[in-house]
Amino acid sequence: MNRTRRLSARREDAPAAPLASPDRSQLQRLLRRRARRGAAGLRAPDAGDRRRRQSGDRSRLCRRPTRGLSWAAGVDRVVALRRPSAGWCRPGGALPRPGHRPRFGTRRQQRQPVAPRQTLEALAPKLGEHIVHVGAGAGYYSGILAELVGPAGRVTAVEFDAAPAERAKSLFSGRPNVRVVHGDGARWPETPADGVYVNFAVSRAADRWIEGLAPSGRLVFPLGVLGPKRANSGGRHSDRGAELRIERRGNGFAACAVSTAYFVCAEGGFVADAEEAERLRAAFDAGGLDRVRSMIWKRPALPDRRWFAGKDWALCLDEAA
Repeated sequence: MNRTRRLSARREDAPAAPLASPDRSQLQRLLRRRARRGAAGLRAPDAGDRRRRQSGDRSRLCRRPTRGLSWAAGVDRVVALRRPSAGWCRPGGALPRPGHRPRFGTRRQQRQPVAPRQTLEALAPKLGEHIVHVGAGAGYYSGILAELVGPAGRVTAVEFDAAPAERAKSLFSGRPNVRVVHGDGARWPETPADGVYVNFAVSRAADRWIEGLAPSGRLVFPLGVLGPKRANSGGRHSDRGAELRIERRGNGFAACAVSTAYFVCAEGGFVADAEEAERLRAAFDAGGLDRVRSMIWKRPALPDRRWFAGKDWALCLDEAA
């Protein structure tokens, strides 16, 4: 074994450094180092993993953060955060193409433990801020957000299903800056929040997500058109979709597309009527989402400057007033 292989083996066998409560600078240095190493120090599965699992010996199984909640491992694998730049809202890139269809549903994407870098950059959580996480599940991303806002910040994790909400409550029982709520995500935030992060697709943002933003508050949510029911998909997913960033600026709202996003869709009051859904589908098929710069909320918008118009809101091509 040459020196390079010996060093590689030593890195894989060495225990991971603990991530108890790193400060922000230490965390970012660690993330940059792990990002340069590529796989964040995770050992790839080998041929013996199945045999060990069947025999009950789990001591040497490949570490898989997707199994259950491990917010520390999630922070460990997120690429180092930077201040938001114009990069994630520039025209072109990964935005939906006219007539684009996803090649697979998002069940696989939903299981991934790493919050997309573009999403976290768009949300831009800062130390001391209050972030509301809607559709928190068992709280994986909520734990990552709690690390990013720090002990002086707060995270409110809202989950509608009782089982994952109870699990999240038990997992965060020792973290005073995380509050888990079992309830309707459309009713949050109850008080002004600096950021709202939504983990399911909707064809229209809930009123409280918009009106509950503090000055300069940010909302990141997947806008999508309800797709057909697929077998073994765990719910209906969007077949047209993109993640949007909304920011409150004075009396207006800036808007920007972050990336494509095909999420499981919300049901109930979040579903638009058939006519509005068809207009949204036509807007996605026509393209031009990268030109959106503002959102008009509950007031008229100029017809020739709209990318899409719902009953009481619109995505427009003009800069926010």
